[in-house]
Amino acid sequence: MNPEDLHKDVLEQLSKTLAGAQAISDEAKSHLRSAMMNTFSKLDLVTREEFDAQRAVLLRSREKIDALERQLAELEASLANP
Repeated sequence: MNPEDLHKDVLEQLSKTLAGAQAISDEAKSHLRSAMMNTFSKLDLVTREEFDAQRAVLLRSREKIDALERQLAELEASLANP
């Protein structure tokens, strides 16, 4: 599970719990949500957009590496069999 999904799952579960707890005031809910967001902001999380962008860069790099490895193998083969 990626960090963003974990973040959403925790917030969703917390929201369900808080929605069911009638004794907790709106102000207390607001403070709790603020404290949770502050905690999440301290974690080493990235947004989905950042994750997707880095994944795309990694895929392009992998393709380039694969192409260079094929070229190297061809060059080595041509040098081995002049």
